[in-house]
Amino acid sequence: MTKAELIEEVSRVVEMTRKESEVIVEAIFDSVVRALRNGDKIEVRGFGSFRTRQRQSRVGRNPKTGTRVEVPAKRIPYFKPSKELKDVVNLSTSPTDPAA
Repeated sequence: MTKAELIEEVSRVVEMTRKESEVIVEAIFDSVVRALRNGDKIEVRGFGSFRTRQRQSRVGRNPKTGTRVEVPAKRIPYFKPSKELKDVVNLSTSPTDPAA
């Protein structure tokens, strides 16, 4: 699902214009990004939580030339789904392996 499809779905379900739905979706995404940038954790009950994790600096390699490149330390966003979300996703899928 793309962002445009999400906006269309919100517009359809809530019965409002596409422009109003776009403002709502943008506001939610902006709030999540702002909170993660500030180092806050976002927890949506029944869906999951967003947080950042710290990656240490390391030495990598340029795949084209093979030269060593220093990769600086950085924070990365991380999403952990809730148990409820995992259960809902797994209920809707049927096992493809008969041995499972």
